[in-house]
Amino acid sequence: MLGWSINLFRVFGIQLAVHASFLLLLAYWAYQGWQEGGAVGMAWSVGLIVLFFVCVILHELGHSLTARRYGIRVPRIMLLPIGGMAEFERIPRQPRQELLITMAGPAVNFLLVAVLLPLVWRDYFHGDGVATYSPVGVAVQLVYANLIMGVFNLVPVFPMDGGRIFRALLAMKLPYLRATWWAVMVGRVLAVGFIAWGLYADRVMLAVLFTFILFAGNNEYQAALRREQEEAYWRELARQTVPIAPEKPGEPPLLMHGPN
Repeated sequence: MLGWSINLFRVFGIQLAVHASFLLLLAYWAYQGWQEGGAVGMAWSVGLIVLFFVCVILHELGHSLTARRYGIRVPRIMLLPIGGMAEFERIPRQPRQELLITMAGPAVNFLLVAVLLPLVWRDYFHGDGVATYSPVGVAVQLVYANLIMGVFNLVPVFPMDGGRIFRALLAMKLPYLRATWWAVMVGRVLAVGFIAWGLYADRVMLAVLFTFILFAGNNEYQAALRREQEEAYWRELARQTVPIAPEKPGEPPLLMHGPN
């Protein structure tokens, strides 16, 4: 599924790509805008969704550029209809690094809110309302979008940002795999709750989103478990490897495996 992507351009050396299904999202919003305001409404609706995903890109760049400071390569940022995803070559095992990398994304959203809010404060809260098709109207929509994005990502459902922050905090006191297990378990409970609420409240997209997040969390835990088992295997193999004294002076010692 993630192979169905279209490469756009590079940002700070990171490839920006969109999933093919993203075109369906643009078509949906174009249709909604046409229904509400004709050609102007269609252009306005598509423009807003593009600006929203510019904020998503900035969110992911917050993660990515912070990760690169710790030597973690970020080959690509993928845009999906449900949001964005930065692809790291590895997830840092140092809790402090993961904490800072994860917090950088929502921090960008809150920074955008802080920048945009003074531009709309007077018109929105002290005026007679904001015209729908106006620059102030765009700014108001982006304030709400970034505020929601920043807060939503802090929900502690692993592997969302909030879940990763929770895992990093746990990993300061627990072994990494155990911290991941607890983060996934808490995330499962919350995700199932959001799925149930989404279905009950007829918010199907919310239920779909948390279903996707639920499976992603389980997959990442299984990947962490496999990595832990592999590292344990190699540690045991290294422990069983013992040196043999060289037959002649000056020769390097040979290595052999101990009993299995």
